[in-house]
Amino acid sequence: MSDTRMRASQADDAPAPVIVRRAKKAEDHGGHHGGAWKIAYADFVTAMMAFFLLMWLLGSTSKYDKQGIEDYFNTPLSSLFGGNDTAAARPSVVQGGGRDISDTRPGDGRKSQTQPSAPITAAPSDATRLEQLKARLTALIEQNPALKAFKDQIRISITNEGLRIEIVDSQNRPMFSSGSSKLQAYAVTILTQIGAELNDVDNRISIAGHTDAVPYTAGPEGYSNWELSSERANAARRALVAGGMHGEKLLQVRGLADVLPLDSHVADEPTNRRISILVLNKAAELAFFRDGGRTTIDEASPASSALPAVVARMQPVTGSHSTP
Repeated sequence: MSDTRMRASQADDAPAPVIVRRAKKAEDHGGHHGGAWKIAYADFVTAMMAFFLLMWLLGSTSKYDKQGIEDYFNTPLSSLFGGNDTAAARPSVVQGGGRDISDTRPGDGRKSQTQPSAPITAAPSDATRLEQLKARLTALIEQNPALKAFKDQIRISITNEGLRIEIVDSQNRPMFSSGSSKLQAYAVTILTQIGAELNDVDNRISIAGHTDAVPYTAGPEGYSNWELSSERANAARRALVAGGMHGEKLLQVRGLADVLPLDSHVADEPTNRRISILVLNKAAELAFFRDGGRTTIDEASPASSALPAVVARMQPVTGSHSTP
């Protein structure tokens, strides 16, 4: 009995055995229970979100703001604390509100406030300028009594070469006497009234004279509609310059006789006798110079510098009444 109690007492004093359980991983599904892929995926999504946010910010920021930010980060920090002279030399630094940290004087620093800048407006295109000129000339003809009386003889249209203004003859109201290059008084009025309006654009001018198909036989031998149309074009040039058009805008004065009739079926059609003023667009102007051997146009210089000899011969001489 005592032995039994002794063994029981020893059994109670002995430490409990430690049982270690080892879980056996399944060979087929072990790779799907880890969490590392979730962290990698979250990092990828965050990076993509940051990338698209950066793209959106760059797309919605103007180039002036981008330049200011670039200048700000390209400026060493030491220059921010180097005094007002350094700060004043950096006008492109982005200015903020509050106290100016570049001001080392005691008290309140200068208040840096951005001044509202003037809105930037794009220059109108060449075609837009010519359309606006057409609208102004049309309004001038309607509002000016001296022009409105002859509006049926003034034709304005946009062509592939520019803005064409044509003054045509009327059956009962010709611009020139038959076989003459002297303008009638009403034709001088028309040309002088529109002359100054052509200065509103920097496009150059080409003037052409046209006759009908009736042969000219009253003049000296060899004199024909070619000479007559050229002299009439020059008479129109003089009237335009007298009206205020700048002479250096002229690029070409030519006579075309009867090669470009408005109505080829009637030899003496009055509308075939006309003066054509063409305000050249830039493409036609470039083609003119390219065909003449030049490949570029100096936009800063007037036509007189491109064709000095021709324009000098075309300019009216003060105090002289000779016909060119």
